[in-house]
Amino acid sequence: MRYQFVDCRWQLGHPERGRELYLEGHIPGASFLDVERDLSAPPGGADGGRHPLPRAEDFARAAGLAGIGPGVFVVAYDQGMTGGAARLWWLLRHFGHDEAAVLEGGLDRWLGPLRSGAEEIEPAEFLPEAREDDTVGAEELEAGLGGGRLVLLDARAPERYRGENEPIDPVAGHIPGARNLPYTDVSVPDDLVGTEDEVVVYCGSGVTACVGILALERAGVSAKLYPGSWSEWSSRGLPVERG
Repeated sequence: MRYQFVDCRWQLGHPERGRELYLEGHIPGASFLDVERDLSAPPGGADGGRHPLPRAEDFARAAGLAGIGPGVFVVAYDQGMTGGAARLWWLLRHFGHDEAAVLEGGLDRWLGPLRSGAEEIEPAEFLPEAREDDTVGAEELEAGLGGGRLVLLDARAPERYRGENEPIDPVAGHIPGARNLPYTDVSVPDDLVGTEDEVVVYCGSGVTACVGILALERAGVSAKLYPGSWSEWSSRGLPVERG
């Protein structure tokens, strides 16, 4: 088993910042994957939200160039758990590569040296085998609202969840019936541990929701991702709740 660190730092609204930070200083030998270009497909309007899931072949190409393939254990990191590393962790599992982890606390917890500049990464062959049981679409989610067997968790900041502040998307509020589980301070509620209900997590665009899914996984709770998240839901005129 070979280890491959992958730098996934990013900054919403500043798509070049992640690469800049990587070149300024990263874990020696780490490759870089960009949330906007490598871990997402280009936005396509109302469907898919701001960060649609990448196509299998596109992700496989990016992962292979980052040195990810059979026999490689991936350790993803970002800056203070901002979502990029968890997004890579989730995508790897989604496409059949379970040998992955996230560096807890991000680069701030790294105790070793850093190296600047680009790295020469040995390419690998990534063979994607997409799962079909770890995502939920908008139609399926809307049909399940109020059904009693669905636990829906919103990973955004509390003020965005309540609809008091919405700096990005066209509509403020949250999906009806959703509970708030902010990705910045994930504490898994006791009533979710051991639940047999279907648990679904969303955020603004499907990136920071993966932080919540990772925390739930560590607590023994299997959760699905709504990839389009609030950016898709709010653009399609679907039901909204505030407060």
